[in-house]
Amino acid sequence: MHKQGREVVGIEHIGSAHDDSQLAVLMEIARQRLLPGQDSFDLAPSDAPASVSGSSGAGAGARVAGMSSRLLWDVLVGAYERLGFDVVGDETFKNLVLARIVEPTSKADTIRVLGEIGVPCPGLRTIFRSLDRCVTRDYRDQIAKACMARIAAGGPVAMVMYDVTTLHFEAEKEDQLRRVGMSKEHRVDPQVQVGLLVDPAGFPLEIHMFEGNKAETKTLIPVLDAFTKRHGVRDMIVVADAGMLSAGNLNALEDAGFSFIVGSRITKAPYDLAGHFERHGDYFDDVQILESTRTMGTGKAARARRVIYQYKFTRYQHDNRAINAMITRAEKITTGAAPMAKARFVKLTGATKELDQGLIDRARQLAGLKGYVTNLPPATLDGQAVIDAYHDLYQVERSFRIAKSDLRARPVFHHDRDAIEAHLTVVFAALAVARALQARTGVSLKKLVQTLRPLRTVTIDIDGHTITAKPHLTDNAERILAALPPVTG
Repeated sequence: MHKQGREVVGIEHIGSAHDDSQLAVLMEIARQRLLPGQDSFDLAPSDAPASVSGSSGAGAGARVAGMSSRLLWDVLVGAYERLGFDVVGDETFKNLVLARIVEPTSKADTIRVLGEIGVPCPGLRTIFRSLDRCVTRDYRDQIAKACMARIAAGGPVAMVMYDVTTLHFEAEKEDQLRRVGMSKEHRVDPQVQVGLLVDPAGFPLEIHMFEGNKAETKTLIPVLDAFTKRHGVRDMIVVADAGMLSAGNLNALEDAGFSFIVGSRITKAPYDLAGHFERHGDYFDDVQILESTRTMGTGKAARARRVIYQYKFTRYQHDNRAINAMITRAEKITTGAAPMAKARFVKLTGATKELDQGLIDRARQLAGLKGYVTNLPPATLDGQAVIDAYHDLYQVERSFRIAKSDLRARPVFHHDRDAIEAHLTVVFAALAVARALQARTGVSLKKLVQTLRPLRTVTIDIDGHTITAKPHLTDNAERILAALPPVTG
């Protein structure tokens, strides 16, 4: 019952009990809903039977011996084991991985999370020993091989996606690893670069860490080399964004036996499509695809590359809005209405500020175009198939978002390289479990945890006899569980 002053503003019905065990469960639920400092009334008369009297209100000696989110934990453990991660053989490592899915927090606070969901809690020293074993016994190698086995079970791996992100640290000083560099989050904190390789559905296959100031283009080949060495696989298509587009990278990929599809910088379009612009000007049909050839590299390293462009009217509208916004910003700077700042369409000639009309015209000319570079012949993949394959690259970004937001991979509080590598391995394994569950259930990781965590399994002791009361399943919970193999317990 809720009151404000003398007025009753709400009465909440917890439920109805038909026996002592049900009454014990309801009393425990009611107690948990009390605010701190609140107490409960003893409403039973002095001559009432034992089944309704007593301070516990649990009836006939029944008491709640424990409550847990056992259903959620069984679902997570089942996913972990189906992926083959139990090959690691480290119970503490498994608890760290699955607890990060339930509630990402510090390693020390993981003990609280495990306690709240009813899982035996390791001590803090045990947790740190597990992180040490994670590096010395190379758990990441075992996790990566299990991930590859899962994908290979569906047939040969034909295509992988690669991208890079940054993880920042709550630290003021740099060291040899944690360096200030180009941040995708526009931060100036020390950071590391993280390269992630996934399958076309976004399931993680390989993760690597690099110095925070390392160029993105120099991360791709080491990751693929490690992937090849680990699995003995080469005959695949590697898809990456334009940040990986360098003649050296593409030559190295080709020499290693890989095919590739990478984004092309749009500034090359006037040269690649010179014939089209000469014959048709700036006119394109909607979703028109054009192909060209570009020589990349110099001297003996020069190789001809197939270049594909596609024009979309919807992209043209988006690009034009962006151009108009940049022109407005540039005009304010050139007229003195805004302070001097870096802007795309501002041209400085001595002390004179003016709009760069030539650059604006070139931007208008290329609005709506997007380019791709590949070494695959048209007989293997036509232009549309190349474009479709590249568009799956968003799955890497999606996996990064899960790792950063749902699994809270950053900021990183470790400072020792081995501890950071262990943290990254825990996040890698948690991401694989999350992606596998999302693929099976069709719901986000956040919704899955929010749906299953409140469903508490209650252990009741009645005169020394223990019984387990399973939670009532909501409709959403039943839909999630129907998509998964049956859980035991």
